[in-house]
Amino acid sequence: MPDRFARIALAAVIVLLALFVAQPYLTALLFSADTPRAVTARGDLAPAEATTVALFERASPSVVHVFAQAAAQGRALMSLDDPDEQEQGQGGTQTGTGFVWDAAGHIVTNNHVVQGATQSGGSVSVRLSSGEVVPARVVGTAPSYDLAVLQLGRVTKTPPPLAIGTSADLKVGQATYAIGNPFGLDHTLTTGVISALQRRLPTGEGRELSGVIQTDAAINPGNSGGPLLDSAGRLVGVNTAIFSPSGASAGIGFAVPVDVVNRVVPDLIRNGRVRNPGIGIIAGQEATASRLGIDGVVVLRVLRGSPAAGAGLRGVDLQTGEIGDVIVGVGDKPVHRLADLTAAIEAAGLGSTVDLVVERGGRTRTVRVTTTDVAENRL
Repeated sequence: MPDRFARIALAAVIVLLALFVAQPYLTALLFSADTPRAVTARGDLAPAEATTVALFERASPSVVHVFAQAAAQGRALMSLDDPDEQEQGQGGTQTGTGFVWDAAGHIVTNNHVVQGATQSGGSVSVRLSSGEVVPARVVGTAPSYDLAVLQLGRVTKTPPPLAIGTSADLKVGQATYAIGNPFGLDHTLTTGVISALQRRLPTGEGRELSGVIQTDAAINPGNSGGPLLDSAGRLVGVNTAIFSPSGASAGIGFAVPVDVVNRVVPDLIRNGRVRNPGIGIIAGQEATASRLGIDGVVVLRVLRGSPAAGAGLRGVDLQTGEIGDVIVGVGDKPVHRLADLTAAIEAAGLGSTVDLVVERGGRTRTVRVTTTDVAENRL
């Protein structure tokens, strides 16, 4: 009896081992999907997904790819100014994003996207969402706002303009959508939120743009000049810069607010330039003022024939280094830095009278000046 039981147990163990060894082969034989699998019904998109899909389908045809080709001589000159340009300038082409502004075929982009071509007499072309490549000319540039307007050449069909929103009522936490051409990848959509408002961003000509939008929607090289949209698909900003030591998106991107764009672009279309209200001063560096414990805008130099000169403002004495006037207010608004001063003057507009609160030698006084177009009065 024990021998019989042992034989039965041994046989059972052998069968189990055989099944264990054969199991993968049996599974592959019986359950392999060697024909196309049936598609599982998905159901409706989630409301948030459907909104994003509809937004992209509506807005993306208005987004274009911009190519700015610098002339050969211009490339050589730029390489002397910027060592990195020698690597970028092998083909001499700067690329970025733009979007259709109106039915006349005007395209808005960043000034720094086309600057190399405009300075060297190069050429600009635009690739539409349809794939059609169209030559374009630069209608006007505003380096102070990092904006430029192009005019499409002959095109089969002009894409529709983007809907325009406002940046005046934006809230931190609102959803944002950026469409652009990062690293040359056409019509890429990234999403995020408004991370902060009222940021300051250095632009061309020594100016600083205030009221800038900060977003965590991924913005990379090639997104420059592209639209930043709200959840209604309206333009709320023009993507212009990222903050990143590596040059890739680190979740901190900046956009020029649409209210500034909507004021500057019509001027560029009409006049080819934007009139910048000012008083005719060159401001000292903020870092130097901070080290000296100065709270305000140090007047470094006063331009001859300017409103500031007519009002008797005094700059730094270049022989002794003695500080002249420090602007600490405009009307009842304090001025801590240059962006505060330029924002107040721009709000006043051209030909307006403003009261500057000025400190000199420990004394404070009010000086009345009339703003003028500083772009036409550089001396």
